[in-house]
Amino acid sequence: MNIILLGPPGAGKGTQARHLVETRGMIQLSTGDMLREAKTSGTEMGKKVSAIMDAGKLVTDEIVIGLIEEKLTTEAGAGFIFDGFPRTLAQADALAALLAKLGQSLHTVIEMRVDDDALVNRITGRFTCGNCGEVYHDETKPTKVDSVCDACGGTDMVRRADDNEDSLRTRLMEYYKKTSPLIGYYYAKGDLRPVNGLADIKEVTASIKAILG
Repeated sequence: MNIILLGPPGAGKGTQARHLVETRGMIQLSTGDMLREAKTSGTEMGKKVSAIMDAGKLVTDEIVIGLIEEKLTTEAGAGFIFDGFPRTLAQADALAALLAKLGQSLHTVIEMRVDDDALVNRITGRFTCGNCGEVYHDETKPTKVDSVCDACGGTDMVRRADDNEDSLRTRLMEYYKKTSPLIGYYYAKGDLRPVNGLADIKEVTASIKAILG
């Protein structure tokens, strides 16, 4: 089973992806993680990525697809979660071609829908444990003990520098400009399944479970 998690920054894609990894044994493919991993891998593809990133240039779709193909052909799991890819129609077509080439298919595209104003409130209160990555929120999920991670006991709490309202609204506009066409693309293919991304985390998890079966 291969799925795409689609939604704006802060919609909760990472949280739901981790749950699917833990409960279903799926493998999360995050573009950012793959690029960072490739850069230090020492492989031919990794050297290409490193040279491009060190020069401050954007990595091409062709290289990203190459990295995804490496993962699809070398890692075994109960399916793959595409997180942060595709972002454009060209990337969606490239992914479809790659899956067809490998004799695989896309099971579903889960669109995590959000209200922008509510999302801004969610994001500006978000912080994570710098040690284990557990996500918290000032209002909806504070740590039980102030500044101490519930999961690992770490005390290094981190807030993203761009988790402020102006920066977030800029990121949202960029997302809608580039990625919104994908919603129509996958709807036309019959692959799109929307969920309320602003519901309680457990409710979102249940909605996704119902979609995937």
